[in-house]
Amino acid sequence: MPTDQNSPPISTILTPSERSSVDAAGQGLYETLHRDSMDDVIRDVRERRVAAVVVSVARCTYGETTRVAGLMKEFPRIPAIALLSSTEPAASQAVLSLGRSGVRTLVDVRAKDGWRALRKALADSSPTEISKIALDALAIDLSGAPAACWQFFEVMFTTVPAIVTVEAFAPRLHLPSATLASRLTRLALPTARHYLNLARLTRAARLLENPGLSIANVSNRMEYSSPQAFGRHLGVTLQITASTFRRTYDGERMLTLFRHELVLPYIAALRRFDPS
Repeated sequence: MPTDQNSPPISTILTPSERSSVDAAGQGLYETLHRDSMDDVIRDVRERRVAAVVVSVARCTYGETTRVAGLMKEFPRIPAIALLSSTEPAASQAVLSLGRSGVRTLVDVRAKDGWRALRKALADSSPTEISKIALDALAIDLSGAPAACWQFFEVMFTTVPAIVTVEAFAPRLHLPSATLASRLTRLALPTARHYLNLARLTRAARLLENPGLSIANVSNRMEYSSPQAFGRHLGVTLQITASTFRRTYDGERMLTLFRHELVLPYIAALRRFDPS
């Protein structure tokens, strides 16, 4: 189904009839990855940029709810939604089991407007990406800055996959990289590379809040050539190892570092920064 190319998919375990209904309910909002086991779902969460997991109450055997509990423990930043379409007596017990497993959202699609409620639940329960938190904070910091200055940060935090080089970043602002560099230098602002590096590490720190994602998983998602390259980047940028980075920084602490190093000391200049 046609969706925004930047919209991550959802991974599901559903009955055959539920699959087609979930597809229809999410048209234009998300892509579905229909799976047959929680192991497949966990693989999606670990290896792909999955936005949410939808589990049918009708598919929840004891073994599956145990795996759901493992998912919630390993990937606390990934929302999980239980879908109730069954009228079977066992459904109530399955709902309780899912609740004990850590699932906090139940959508009863037997109710009027139930499928619309599922669509809304998926839209509302998308994980609070660090990009949104960052842009909310920067909107306050940069009050009064030119629109092009805002675009500079918006592109940096929202482009998927993460932008790695200034040569790839500048065209997103409709500028040659040399022109972007000169406009930053003219106002004595940090280099675009420095902004990109810390924004990328902010997003990496958010991903590492999920214990089920390894450093290798995160380095791959953040477009590093290898876990070793990720480690070298951390060594040069923050003078720490990847394991220390994981222990020390979550997404919001890394965002605080980004703002205190690259935004707050330069507020006056940024409010005059117009790279358009």
